Amino acid sequence: MTTPVIALQHISKTYRLGAVEVPVLRDIQLTVRKGDFFSIMGPSGSGKSTLMNILGCLDRPTDGSYRLDGDEVAHLTDDELAHIRNRKIGFVFQSFNLLTKLSTLENVELPMIYAGVGKEQRRQRATELLGMFGLGNRLQHLPTELSGGQRQRVAIARALANEPSIIMADEPTGNLDTKSGADVMRIFTALHREGRTILLVTHEPDIAAAADSHIELLDGRIRVNGEEMTS
Repeated sequence: MTTPVIALQHISKTYRLGAVEVPVLRDIQLTVRKGDFFSIMGPSGSGKSTLMNILGCLDRPTDGSYRLDGDEVAHLTDDELAHIRNRKIGFVFQSFNLLTKLSTLENVELPMIYAGVGKEQRRQRATELLGMFGLGNRLQHLPTELSGGQRQRVAIARALANEPSIIMADEPTGNLDTKSGADVMRIFTALHREGRTILLVTHEPDIAAAADSHIELLDGRIRVNGEEMTS
């Protein structure tokens, strides 16, 4: 059996507020394999954002093991985590997180600059990605000159720039109208068919239905496809 892309064992996260400890995640167990498409749902305060931050190497767990492509990452330094994020994970956010003073093309190039990709190569890849998403005639437009759906397509192109093994999307349709949201979900479905591993946070059941597997969080505990994951 191949090594899981993600393997969480006994992951917990506790925040300290003064003298008070606030547990947010409790003994999380999760295995994600190459090509899986997971939705992540749960009410506000259930721990979705905390779980995604740990999965995306934006935060560290208080306890437990997180193996990414077989390598332990739970307690790496900030620089080591940043390197992993740049190489292995593509992020798509509800608010797009595009730099407003950079063109569409420059926004997609940005992760490749951090990865040390040469100018000609990164410009060619960014141009190809934007062309794939129907934005070949918007290369020099600023984000403020694009519709919400177009901005999210730019964000997805940027997420794919360094050919990550995992795409993590946090409410990617949350700021979009129904048609634009459906267009974006067709892109995620196509990426999944190509073999991409996708984890997508949403509060919309119809969006979650696009995924093959489903994570539910409640009070910091996890259920996968309706079954509680316990040690």
